Amino acid sequence: MSKEKTPYKSSGTSASAPPKKESILELNRLVDAKVHVKCLGGREVVGTLKGYDELVNLVLDDTEEYLRDPDDLSKITETTRKLGLVVVRGTQVSLVSPQDGMEEIANPFIAADQD
Repeated sequence: MSKEKTPYKSSGTSASAPPKKESILELNRLVDAKVHVKCLGGREVVGTLKGYDELVNLVLDDTEEYLRDPDDLSKITETTRKLGLVVVRGTQVSLVSPQDGMEEIANPFIAADQD
């Protein structure tokens, strides 16, 4: 009996591999611009976006962190501390927005207090 050898299949990409998906994030237009970043743990930082990768790891320069209220840790104050050059890990990033043109709006899901 002769045994036929099965061809070796590479785990690498081949010509029939589907094309690489483009990222839905357009962070390239925010490079060298001031951005506001919210993280999963509740931290908020503002800095100049210097670079990023496909995992949304961010490199921020001239970064400032908004500090929390010591009496209520769920509230962010206007007090900041300078951090300088920072790498924010993509797994912690929940929001990236341009600093210019950003304004806070009222929450439409909170029922208005009735007097």
